[in-house]
Amino acid sequence: MGEAQGFAYAQRSDGSVVITHHGRVAGTLRGGRAAEFLAEVDGDPQLVMARWTGNYRRGNERAARQHPRNRA
Repeated sequence: MGEAQGFAYAQRSDGSVVITHHGRVAGTLRGGRAAEFLAEVDGDPQLVMARWTGNYRRGNERAARQHPRNRA
């Protein structure tokens, strides 16, 4: 799997966490989900943030581009 890049997060004073991707908000986590995220983000933060926001490649983009339905 390729390396995710461009993710950042900020923890707010109310306990919520805002995840951004290249400066745009990709997701906001509150309550228990924010606590789970903060406990997990210690490892590889870029990959964790990509997984939590759903912004990661699934490996089928090249095959899908070649499908007749997607040719323009």
